Amino acid sequence: MTTVTLEVPPRLYAQLMQEAARAGRPLEALIAEWLEQRFPLPAPVGERERARDVLRAAGLLTELGPELKRRAAQATMSLEDIHAVFARAGGTPLSEMVLEQRGPKG
Repeated sequence: MTTVTLEVPPRLYAQLMQEAARAGRPLEALIAEWLEQRFPLPAPVGERERARDVLRAAGLLTELGPELKRRAAQATMSLEDIHAVFARAGGTPLSEMVLEQRGPKG
């Protein structure tokens, strides 16, 4: 926390103290609440959102275009259906193909 010292006229200070007493709260807490209402802080960004921001800034993540959004909205397959299709298709999973193409680490 940062501390701010503020000079106010005695009449205003008295009004602020009355309001704090009426609210049953310390003056500092009341003023801090008023400032937070006036200047709301952005919601904390989670790790997932930070990762998306980094990928987007690097040009590695883009939003779906209108056509793909429309098609996605019309999709009716569940995740289980998709897994079943891949299981019936057989073959090497894509993740394994990618690992093979990368070659050994080191």
